[in-house]
Amino acid sequence: MESFARRGVINGVAPILILLLVGAPAAAQNPKASLLENLALCNGSDRTSPEPQINGCTAVIDSVGSRAPAAAMAYNNRGDAYTAKGDYDRAVQDFDQSIKLNSTNAKPFNNRGVAYLKKGEYDLAIKNLEEAIRLDPNYAKAFISRAETYEKKNAYDRAARDYDEAIRLEPNLKTAWNGRCWTRAILGELQAALEDCNKALQSEPADAATFDSRGLTYMKMGLFDTAISDYDSALRLAPKLASALYGRGLARRKKGDKLGGDADISAAKKIHAKIDEDFARYGVQ
Repeated sequence: MESFARRGVINGVAPILILLLVGAPAAAQNPKASLLENLALCNGSDRTSPEPQINGCTAVIDSVGSRAPAAAMAYNNRGDAYTAKGDYDRAVQDFDQSIKLNSTNAKPFNNRGVAYLKKGEYDLAIKNLEEAIRLDPNYAKAFISRAETYEKKNAYDRAARDYDEAIRLEPNLKTAWNGRCWTRAILGELQAALEDCNKALQSEPADAATFDSRGLTYMKMGLFDTAISDYDSALRLAPKLASALYGRGLARRKKGDKLGGDADISAAKKIHAKIDEDFARYGVQ
């Protein structure tokens, strides 16, 4: 559900470049082409790994100075890259710096909230996401991030309300439709969940997470063959998706295929040892 807000190169470079021109004369000491190249990297022109973005943002910070206005965005972007790398502590440190330089920008609060979510520090995540929403009440991705955090706290009603708001603000966000499908399936609102998953798959037909969500919905409906078909689709796209393996295993067991079901469940537990506890909370055993 995963996924972080990413700025495009064209949209992202311009604001930093303007800040450089008006607020960071030290940058003029570097060759123009090199600075522009680092700006592009800092804004994600190379997504082969997080390292090019980290290196580009570090070069921008070194060029403009750690207190220059442009550094706030560079710290935010580098924190985003550290999050993608799984280095959440360094990500939080960069978001801290970004917020110190510009405490009115909602993005680093959202991104710091996501990093805390990934660290399992859910109360801190919600605190940051609430601040992001206070600063920008139309920030749909912050509502999605908070919904995902509420899911981790098993507060599914509150998660569903945040997905509602995200969809109201940005109806084309596939992540929100899939997230609400998953949450509604857990809450037992199965027909509404199915409609949400179908909507998500209309915009992204090859998304493992949505097939997984719809598989859970069909299983709770008692449509085990259809659930298995969706779990098959999820696992073709993401062979190590533990929830799809476990869900398929349960559906196979319910159809009388104990051997196939046991194999799937065993494979799922090797990936996520407590997956059975998760499914018990979802109302499926």
